[in-house]
Amino acid sequence: MILIGIAKGGHMTPQVQDSFKALADPTRREILKLLSQDDMTIAEVSTHFDMTRAAVKKHLTILETGDLIRVEARGRERINHLNPDGFAPVFDWLSHFDQFWDDRLSALKDAIEKDLQ
Repeated sequence: MILIGIAKGGHMTPQVQDSFKALADPTRREILKLLSQDDMTIAEVSTHFDMTRAAVKKHLTILETGDLIRVEARGRERINHLNPDGFAPVFDWLSHFDQFWDDRLSALKDAIEKDLQ
């Protein structure tokens, strides 16, 4: 099985690293929540935060670099959209650890059941 976002040797690809960098900041996570409800311009996103538009734009740029949002130019405005497909490599990378814990818990269950016999 090939996992998106995992390079040879199990390391994160640069794209997944960019996604995690984007997700690491609470402001950017809040922006993602907002964009999950509706597409927004920089000005619209800015109304939800006590920071300059330039600061909001910087956060949006990091989210775009992490492939978590898409930006569409409409005339002079830039409309920011959540990019659900951009989350797939992050989920794939995390699923590696989900399988790790499933395996460990199954082994623990087997050991306990063996001891009870």
